[in-house]
Amino acid sequence: MSLMYEMNEKAFEHGVPLSVHLDVTYRCNERCVHCYLDHDDHGEMTTGEIKGILDQLAEAGTFLLTFSGGEVFLRRDFLELVAYARKLLFNVKVKTNAVMIREHEAQELRRLGVEQIQISVYSHRAEVHDAITKLPGSWARTTRAIRFLKEQGLKVTIANVLMNGNLDDHKGAQALAHDLGVTYTLDPTVSPKMDGDHSILNLRVPGSVLPTVFHDASLVGNVDEYCAAPSTPGEDILNGIPCSAGHTSCYITPYADVFPCVQFPLPSGNLRQQKFMDIWRNSSQLADVRSIRARDLTTCSGCGHVGTCSRCPGLAFMEGDMRGPSTADCEKSFYRTGLPSENMRRQGLTMPAPSPMLQLVQIAPALVQGL
Repeated sequence: MSLMYEMNEKAFEHGVPLSVHLDVTYRCNERCVHCYLDHDDHGEMTTGEIKGILDQLAEAGTFLLTFSGGEVFLRRDFLELVAYARKLLFNVKVKTNAVMIREHEAQELRRLGVEQIQISVYSHRAEVHDAITKLPGSWARTTRAIRFLKEQGLKVTIANVLMNGNLDDHKGAQALAHDLGVTYTLDPTVSPKMDGDHSILNLRVPGSVLPTVFHDASLVGNVDEYCAAPSTPGEDILNGIPCSAGHTSCYITPYADVFPCVQFPLPSGNLRQQKFMDIWRNSSQLADVRSIRARDLTTCSGCGHVGTCSRCPGLAFMEGDMRGPSTADCEKSFYRTGLPSENMRRQGLTMPAPSPMLQLVQIAPALVQGL
């Protein structure tokens, strides 16, 4: 049993928010085609407000802190915030596009003892990456920054989102990560926009591509490390917790709103109006999330995939019911196993129904040959 699993188990037992994802801004210098955020500034928190929240998180027992955005380096105080977090002994991870990272920023991140830098790279080809980010020259600046960070001895991970605009390129991006000496992760999840707009779901890859990804261990990251709730050996699957959101982890927006998870936009309180522990302990929304067991899931509780599905309650919530199925995860389960989910059976489907837009996508011949 790993130390992280033991920590998560203890956090769950005692109701400790072990892991917090904090977006410090939604502003960004890229306009990625798949991004679910509104990049306008509607009154993001000040330096003092964020430091005050970090104090509260430290008192609450949070250990794992992820700074993200938007682009974090668009805040001039970002390194100051990292320094303050490290002073409070958080284990800090930073998510960035790295476009603004040069030698000085890389040196500072190393000096401050940041645990990991996660950087979005969508292709080994500059033209494909830049078409997704809509920022000319972003691939060159991002890969140059990765080299700066590696020179400082920092742990870097390239995170790639598999979409219909780059589905030819995931192996090339993996090879690029190898050449740069960094870790590589690939995720085929495209989430609806936080305002409920589902139009970007047309960017999801056709399901027929997924077996190539799911059956290649070198391409699939360890989702359980971040999302899974601890389970007891021999425990009835139907008594299990769907995921860690709201149990040992949560998400804080740049406007001080608290959600169960970054992919679960259920407003559960605001830190400009309440203290963190008041929200964590007393929010009716978080209590509702915590009450859910696998047996309470409509449709999913009777599904043969219930014990192994990567079902995201946030994606289910975005479809209209946090206790309902997530269509995207039903599709993933089907392409992992070849067996229809209960949700599919109820719809009379023997395989997932493709989006009309996705039917227009041409599958890369090399991938088709590998199926």
